[in-house]
Amino acid sequence: MTAPDRFHLTLTVDGRPAMRGWWGSEATARRKLAGWVGDYGQPGAQVTLVDEETGETLTTWPDLVVGDAP
Repeated sequence: MTAPDRFHLTLTVDGRPAMRGWWGSEATARRKLAGWVGDYGQPGAQVTLVDEETGETLTTWPDLVVGDAP
């Protein structure tokens, strides 16, 4: 059984955490990610999905954050 808080979604704006959520289903967390991008996607925003069990970052939107480029 998957832990109810396994998949952690974080919205940051200009590098500051703005919203967090945890779900037991990866599919649900990915749907929430798409919703957050639709609702909050703006310059300076980043949404990250992490598997808390493995520590793996599953996806980040956008792929390249301003300021991370060489």
